[in-house]
Formats: sequence, structure tokens, C-alpha cells
Amino acid sequence: MEEKVITLSDEILDSKNMLVMKLLHYFIIDKKYNPIIIQGADNEIWLENLDEDYKVIRIVTEKIMNDEQYKFDVFKTKRIIKKIKKKTFSFNVKTLSIFLNLDKSIVFEENKNLSSVRAEKEADIKKNKFIKDSFPDIKDKLKYTEEGMELFAKITSDINEHNIEDSEKAENIFKPKYPLITYILVVLNVLLYVFPIIYGNQLNFFSKFCLYGPYVRNGEYYRIITASFMHANIIHLICNMYALFILGSQLESFIGKFKFTIVYFFSAITASLMSMAFLKDGISVGASGAIFGIMGALLYFGFHYRVYLGNVIKTNLIPVILVNLSFGFLIDGVDNFAHIGGLIGGLLINIGLGVKYKTSTFERVNGLIVSALFVLFLGYVAFVLAK
Repeated sequence: MEEKVITLSDEILDSKNMLVMKLLHYFIIDKKYNPIIIQGADNEIWLENLDEDYKVIRIVTEKIMNDEQYKFDVFKTKRIIKKIKKKTFSFNVKTLSIFLNLDKSIVFEENKNLSSVRAEKEADIKKNKFIKDSFPDIKDKLKYTEEGMELFAKITSDINEHNIEDSEKAENIFKPKYPLITYILVVLNVLLYVFPIIYGNQLNFFSKFCLYGPYVRNGEYYRIITASFMHANIIHLICNMYALFILGSQLESFIGKFKFTIVYFFSAITASLMSMAFLKDGISVGASGAIFGIMGALLYFGFHYRVYLGNVIKTNLIPVILVNLSFGFLIDGVDNFAHIGGLIGGLLINIGLGVKYKTSTFERVNGLIVSALFVLFLGYVAFVLAK
């Protein structure tokens, strides 16, 4: 009997494998999905893009022969999606499963946020109404002038280049940078606390630069900023500077010195205006409003990079925000209005500034508009209604 020799190129150029490669090229290169590693998910490829309508795409090559196997696949997929939700801090992970080897007798069951498509060959992809409605350009994108090994080499090269580019972007964002602005802010806060004590005029200095609504309304607008560099006592200073050092270093490294400086001072302004608006004639000092602004900015940044920071945001940052706000409502002498104003201000202005590689121009413009409206609203309440 004559033996047939099957080469590696024969396996690679199999029509089903080539369809997988074409789909990967489309979703990764054209739709900016990223491969994700799922333990226990054999003979299937998972792709995610949290900015798309379908957050997850599954390409399933495993042979599924009957309804029991299909139902088990659905069960397994739902379980994995739950883990993705927790990891990425997402409430809704709409998923599309593309089955390339599914028995024709199997009828898809309806599942919320989990859609299924049967496609044994490329023509099925192009003719499938659901695919055409969800991805109207896929028919044209699956057309290539190259064939055979030349096509395989092109697709492989394009995907590798895309992965390298994504790795370089992630390294650019998360590579630690020297937090110069954070250190300067910490030093300024410390010096402005220590020097008045040394020269024996702490009370005069404090009264000159603290936030006091009636004086600000009479024209001493500088207090809106200077109050964020004043502290009531050494404990107040140490707690705020520790938080500024930890949180500020992270945000400055993520978004850069220029954007960080804007976030800090914008948050200080919205914190002071919120305090004036609702605290009215009370006296307020401290960097905590600006620090809450840093936390608000970190929330927005972490949302866009939740694949990397989802667990940190969920288990560390959000609990810290909630606990501090809760203490602010329970303990006398804490200006929680400033905290809330800074938190909202930091979040909004970071939308306007944008997150590198993530935020669209449309989103940034809207963020700047909403930030301006927020300041105008607080200004109106603080200077007109709160008199």
C-alpha cells in the first residue's frame, strides 16, 4: 500500500485553518481585538475588545456533534465570561461564538449577551445575515490577492506586527517614569506648613490663604488654589502627603506630567468651589480635594485599561474612595463636599484630556465641555446662590 506524506504546509493550507487565519486577521488587525489566554479552552480562540459592541469573539474549531456538547459549550462559555467580567470590571460582556465545526442538526438556544453563528466555510461567513449586520465590512475584508503560503505568511506577519505594536504601547504606558510633579507638590505642601511655624506666623499665614467663602467672594480668588496647600496640623499633612505620594506617582506615570498637573489643579479648583457652594461660610484647607481628583482620574484611566488594572480598581481604589467618603460623612470637621467636588472634577477633566491610545477626539471634546459646565455650575452656586 502506498503511503501518503502530509507536510506541514498541507495542514496549514487546509481551508478551515485558512478561514481561522482570515478571521483572526480581520478581528485583530481591522477591529483591534486582542487575543486572550483562557485556561481549559482547547480548540478555540478568544479575542477581546472592550470598546466594541461585542466585547468578546470566540472562534471555535472543536467538533460539536450533538445538543449535549453544545449546551456544555454554552455553560463553559458563560462561566469563563463571568471571570472576564470580574477581571475587567465589566458589567456586560456581549459575546459572539463562531462555530466552524458544528453539526447541522444543532439548534441554537437563545442566551442573553451570548450569540452563536455556524460557519463551516468562508462562504457561510459572507452569507450569514447576522455576521453581515454585525460586521458589514467583513465580506470585503476577507478578500485577498495572495493565495496559499503567500497568504499565510502575510496574515502571520500582520498579526505579529500588530502584537508587537500593542506590546510597545502597553510598555509605553506602564513603564515607570520619574514622578517629578508629584515630588514638587509634596515638597511645596511640606514647606508651606513648616516655614510659617519656623517664622512664628502660622496663624496669620493660615488665615491669609485658607478657603473662606466670604473673602473669596470679595475678590480673594487665589484662596481657591492656595487652600489646597494649607493643612490644619501635622497629622493632616502626613496623611495627605502619603496619599499624594502613592496615588500621584501612579497617575503621573500613567498620563504624563502635563496632564497630571492639569488634573491636580483642576481638581483643587472644583474641590474648593464645591466646598464654597455647600459649606458656605465654613473654613476649609487641605490637599485631599485634589487627591480625590487624582483618584477620579485613576478611575477613568483604569476603566480604559481594565484588562491590566481591573482587579486593582475593584479591590483597592474603589474601596478606598468609598471608605474615605463614608468617614467624611461620619466624622465632624471633614470637608466631604471638597472630596466629592475633587473626585468629580478629576474624573471629568481626565476624560477631556484623554487616555493615550484609547480616548477618541469626540470623547475628549465632550469631556472638556462637561468639565467647563461643571465649573460654571459650581461657580454659580458658590458665588451667587451660596451668598
